[in-house]
Amino acid sequence: MIRRRPRTAAAVLLGLLLTLIAASPALAAGYRYWSFWDGAGGTWAYATQGPSTARPADGTVYGFRFSVSKDAAAEAARPRAAADFEAVCAGTPAADGRKRVAVVLDFGVPEDAPGGERPPQDAPRTACAQVAPEATAAEALASVAKPLRYNGAALLCGISGYPRTGCGEPIADQEPGAAAPSASASGSASAPAGSGGPSAGLVAGIAAVVAVAAAGVWQSRRRRGR
Repeated sequence: MIRRRPRTAAAVLLGLLLTLIAASPALAAGYRYWSFWDGAGGTWAYATQGPSTARPADGTVYGFRFSVSKDAAAEAARPRAAADFEAVCAGTPAADGRKRVAVVLDFGVPEDAPGGERPPQDAPRTACAQVAPEATAAEALASVAKPLRYNGAALLCGISGYPRTGCGEPIADQEPGAAAPSASASGSASAPAGSGGPSAGLVAGIAAVVAVAAAGVWQSRRRRGR
């Protein structure tokens, strides 16, 4: 039984090591999709609910950005226009029984477009939706940016007909022609942290496994030497 323990421990440690490697961000995928942003306070923040459930008040500004991004708020590409309600809706006076919602549409950059397509315009488009008080963000969007395209799971796939096909498909980090978000796409001069190799957490995990393995071998030899 004593002789089998090192082999069993080695098998367990190997399994842990393979699990850590499988979790490496280098193997993670990005996604090509329309992200949804809340412009409260003049700053874009990743929306905490979808456009079909968000019910904005008068004076709200929402942004939509098409890009290849990580599926996380910290790494998704933000709209490239300001979250400025007054700038978008200044020419739309308030009306009884209606509310105004500023909508910013950023169709992204050509590098993020699906094969055979390109963004319908380079600069973001803005529109002031004037809708019923109970209208959702999706209804406000539909009033100014038809046609919209949804999939069977009610995921927003296309705005104003773009893109024509596809819906949130995963894009491998190293897929040819699927560049990581550039500075123009993400508003940052650097790529998302960890996009080029294993993260610090992964390295630390591997180091821990190696340390545990070394301790196990040492303990096994010590027992056999008694």
